[in-house]
Amino acid sequence: MIPARDAAATLPEVLARLPIRQLRSVVVVDHASRDATSAIARDAGALVLREPSGGYGAACLHAIAHLSSLPEPPGVVAFVPGDGRADSADLGAVVQPILDGSAELAIGVRTREQGPPIAERVAVGLIRAVYRHRFRDLGPMRAVRFPALVALGMSDRGGGWDVEMQVRALKLGLAIAEVPVGTTASPRSRGAATAAAAAGTRSLFHILRHATMR
Repeated sequence: MIPARDAAATLPEVLARLPIRQLRSVVVVDHASRDATSAIARDAGALVLREPSGGYGAACLHAIAHLSSLPEPPGVVAFVPGDGRADSADLGAVVQPILDGSAELAIGVRTREQGPPIAERVAVGLIRAVYRHRFRDLGPMRAVRFPALVALGMSDRGGGWDVEMQVRALKLGLAIAEVPVGTTASPRSRGAATAAAAAGTRSLFHILRHATMR
């Protein structure tokens, strides 16, 4: 699943670098793009879904609804950002801990040389303080067993999607693996910048809200 907004500049490389032989299907969820994102995805052979609301989380929820409607849902679902924040060529490595049974959720994290942005360092620091679990960052590329994804009951429709998933996974007791991944050389899309600006407040909301839930 590739949520993408105004990603015409980055999506071709993201799609080209996918380990396509390991994938059952590629679905691009275009959330309110104003450029050729959908056309590029279709030309590359991906199934295109449209989410009009524009939120990153809304695009992911749309993808889950689509998968749930299939006669045979997939065993594992991967989320790859369309803006080049993570190198899609590393998806096979991210999925491997799930395939070998050591994890139910695998997160593709940045290498130590790259390091996460300041806002993500604050978020993972707060998660560590509240939940006593050390994440390296909020890893934009991730894979999860589909039954576990459904059990998480995700609800965020905006930029807090990634941190909500990680916090809910901790609350549910899922086995979690972190796998170092690279980034592409492509510039990030305008949609990614918009999502990043909204993520900080949503992340704080999810961390504190779930800390008070039984």
